[in-house]
Formats: sequence, C-alpha cells, structure tokens
Amino acid sequence: MSPFDQGLGERLKLSFSHLDGKELLAAVLTGDLAGKVAVTSSFGAESAVLLDLVAQVAPDAPVIFLDTDELFDETVEYRYKLERQLGLTNVITVRPNAEELAQAAGLWQTDTDRCCELRKVRPLARATRDYVALVDGRKRAHGFERQHLSTIETGGGVIKISPLANWNAEEIEAAFAARNLPRHPLVAQNYRSIGCFPCTQPVEPGAPARAGRWAGKAKTECGIHTLVLGRDGAGI
Repeated sequence: MSPFDQGLGERLKLSFSHLDGKELLAAVLTGDLAGKVAVTSSFGAESAVLLDLVAQVAPDAPVIFLDTDELFDETVEYRYKLERQLGLTNVITVRPNAEELAQAAGLWQTDTDRCCELRKVRPLARATRDYVALVDGRKRAHGFERQHLSTIETGGGVIKISPLANWNAEEIEAAFAARNLPRHPLVAQNYRSIGCFPCTQPVEPGAPARAGRWAGKAKTECGIHTLVLGRDGAGI
C-alpha cells in the first residue's frame, strides 16, 4: 500500500489546491516529491492530454499502465505510440498474477466487481505501495461519482491528484488540437471511455462519456479510485 500520510495530503491541499493542469503536475512531480509520485493511466480516449502535460514537466516520472489481460489490442498499440511520440521514458506495465487471472476467468459475465478487483485493484495496489501519491486523469465532467471531484483528495487511504478535474470536454478537445495529439483508434467508433473489451461499448452522441462502461449495470467505477487499497494488495 502507498505510504499514506494524511499530513502530507493536507499540506499538498494547502499549497497546491489552487493549481491544476501543467502547474499542478510540476508541483507534485518535481522537487522534493520527484520519483515519489506515480501517474496512473489507462491510455484511453482522453489519456493523451494528461500524459502530454506529464511529458512536458517530467518525462521520466513513473507512469503505471495496468494491463488487465482483457484490453483492446488498440489500447496496447496506442500505449506504445503515445510513449514514443510524447517521449515518456518510465512507463511501467502492471499485470495481475497467474492466480488472479485464473480466478478472474469469465467473471466479467457474473461478478464484475470481483473481476475488477482481481484484474485491477489488487495488481495496482501492489505496484503503487511505495508511492506517496497517485496522479490520475479523472474529471468532474465524467459525471456519476466524479461530479464533485477535487484536484487533490485524501480519501481511501491514498493521496489522489487529478490535475484535469476542472477541465471540461471543450478544453480537452482544445488540448488535442493545440498539441496535435493522436487519438485512441476506437474514438472514431464512438468509444469515449475505454477499459476492458468485454465491459466497454460505444456510446450514443450526447450520452455521458462513461455511459459505455458496464452498460446496463449500476456500476460506473472499477474500484481503483473508490476502494481502500489494502497492505496485501487487496481491496478492502
């Protein structure tokens, strides 16, 4: 588990909660915290914007890519394309172990929460246990549980930093255009939030970006942003 420090979380809030985007990333990825904060990225539909900012500030910052063994081939290819184009030098691939994969086989059909725990929550907990804080690409504009998101949060036993929390869809599009960032190949097929292929669908125009995740279910989060990460790597 990350060495959670409530005091550090409060100090980060006091010092940096007025920042976002590139300025917030510079504050938490350089200086005293360099190497102690990891970026988590799905290399999904909007990931290029955050990763481009990371590359401008600290291209050697650890970027954790969670390969669940159920990703779209396009996502894996997109990861390598962005890594090369942006000049990221420390992308770390994290995978579930053999036991977790065996337990998770077919669970996406019967128990999506358990499937996500085995494929995502546990592996990510192991991989991030030595970092003091995690950066992610969540935004309030995604809706659902994210609509009240702050740029710096300390819930769930980990400090979470969301530099794009305040950004809306127009600002994300503007960043893609201004920086000539490549799109995830599935965006052209109306995929607006991209996770594991059994549980991801394209969405209709005007629908929330995450409406295609676990469509037809009440579930809107995989658990890595909402569960406490246990010291044994399990979601508690």
